[in-house]
Amino acid sequence: MPKHVVFDVVGTLVSYDAFFANIEKVLGPRLLARNITPKIFGFAWLESSEREFTYLSISSRYKPYKQVFSSMFYRMLWMSGISEPRSFATDAERDEMVASYSTLVLRPGVQETFQLLREAGFEVWALSTGDEERVLGYFQKAGVEFPKSNLRSCDAKGVAKPALDAYRPLFDSFGDDEKWFAAAHYWDVSAAKIVGFKGAYCSIFEKEDCKELFDVDMDVMADTLPEMAKKIIDVSKS
Repeated sequence: MPKHVVFDVVGTLVSYDAFFANIEKVLGPRLLARNITPKIFGFAWLESSEREFTYLSISSRYKPYKQVFSSMFYRMLWMSGISEPRSFATDAERDEMVASYSTLVLRPGVQETFQLLREAGFEVWALSTGDEERVLGYFQKAGVEFPKSNLRSCDAKGVAKPALDAYRPLFDSFGDDEKWFAAAHYWDVSAAKIVGFKGAYCSIFEKEDCKELFDVDMDVMADTLPEMAKKIIDVSKS
């Protein structure tokens, strides 16, 4: 029977470290002077943007994540305690930090993870909130093979994860094949499991899974991506 693994990309296969480093370069001294660390500002910015992105989607007003992310910048400065956000930073600085999202790099072990799964007979896919060009660029820069035909962006359907309809097209396209969804976001995998995927969760990003919130158990849990791949293969064989 054919077998498939669908990966989330940003946060799972790709680290945010380059984004946080760029914030430190552009705004670090100014933020630290206000007792705001660049990393916590960056985390608040991306998480709040994901919330607005999701809210727009579920109210049938889908906007690409990059557009939402850019628009949220000055609001997040305000929420961080900056009383005059547009005097604190410029549009050019904002645009440089938004552009740094394209410089994110793959996490250690992605190549090994894909190789293990492919050698075990799995087709590897990706489902991302990012636009296709940016996401494919992450793999190309790292020299990791990933066919464009196996990438799906939420932009194509105008439905953001974790809406169940974001997962269903790929799930249904696999018919009766073995179907896995793998991510480093528990909310993401748990939603995919509700649709019918087997779920694989990696703690490399969140550390604490908070699984008591989601009422869904995983088929596989691991601390690294290669370890997760090996466990998926073992469960598939059993």
